[in-house]
Amino acid sequence: MSEHPHGSEPHNPATAVPEHASDAVGPATARFAGQVLAGPKTEKTVALALQGGGAHGSFTWGVLDALIEDGRLGFEALTGASAGAMNAVVMVDGWLKGGPDGAREGLEQFWREVSLDGDLGPTQRQFVSGLLNFWKGNPIAEFWAKALTPSPYVSNPLNINPLRKALAAQVDFERLRDSQTAGLFVSATNVWTGKLAVFERDALTVDHLMASACLPTVFQAVEIDGVPYWDGGYLGNPPLYPLYRGAQTRDILLVQINPVERRETPRTESEIRDRLNEITFNANLMRELRAIDFIDGLIEEGTLARNGYERVLIHRIDGTDALEDYNAASKLDARWKVFCRLRDKGRAAAQAWLGEHLDQVGHRCTIDLQQAYQ
Repeated sequence: MSEHPHGSEPHNPATAVPEHASDAVGPATARFAGQVLAGPKTEKTVALALQGGGAHGSFTWGVLDALIEDGRLGFEALTGASAGAMNAVVMVDGWLKGGPDGAREGLEQFWREVSLDGDLGPTQRQFVSGLLNFWKGNPIAEFWAKALTPSPYVSNPLNINPLRKALAAQVDFERLRDSQTAGLFVSATNVWTGKLAVFERDALTVDHLMASACLPTVFQAVEIDGVPYWDGGYLGNPPLYPLYRGAQTRDILLVQINPVERRETPRTESEIRDRLNEITFNANLMRELRAIDFIDGLIEEGTLARNGYERVLIHRIDGTDALEDYNAASKLDARWKVFCRLRDKGRAAAQAWLGEHLDQVGHRCTIDLQQAYQ
């Protein structure tokens, strides 16, 4: 990605640099600047970190829709896992096609397409419907699941994944790889090594997104260059570290949709499984927030400041309250009316955040990091 000076004149609505971009940049030796997705009203720049969470990713769709509609924030880089990665890629692809309006239209098109009311083929629709019934507490399905312990290599031998069709049809991956636009970072889990893999925009294909969203109990591992990958949420949901070098801005806006805290003890098998999933898919994010807080402390006391380090400013749009009544199994509820309901919750959360915190972007963290990870 080519470097650009902040304050330069916008030249392309898909890759414009805001005239009044945030001056919150990190050390020049530690970062490089990407092109910023910005509209005519853009005042400040952030990097977006988008959590995965299946159907709950439609909450993130609503957040992005409201942020783009508002127009005062530009987006220099996006990192995501699973549904968060899909939101990121679809948003950037739509922006390349038609600027901010194209991004909003692209997100709506994607979520409509992957809904049960969308344009899935009969086989794909039957598979999704059966998958939903399996996960939504069907006692017969649960009984046979325990008795037969099906592997996706048995239960889904054709490796049907409706998301592949929707993404391959909508996203122009060749143009995405070749364009000078915002940075994109997609996480996956290397099955062989157990390590986090982060794929960047200039290498992305539909396979990388399938890998990032590959739940190993539902889908066969996705092989890329002969290496199998599972869902990126296990090790980076989302990974924050790529943004330290992948964006010039110090401001990271996290859209969090996996509840960190629940003040009740799970007792049934499904409740225990759901809570374990939530804890697992937040664990590495908590570690990264803890590390950022530790480094910030060293900067404040002067230990690192003299070497040119600057604080990373973390902001968060938290879907925890909005999704409180939605258990982990509802992540597989692909009805359009559910997507729209969660989208509206995401829009409301983003609008509230803009009203309360936009002025502080570029100046200070707007969350208590210690409270976030302790």
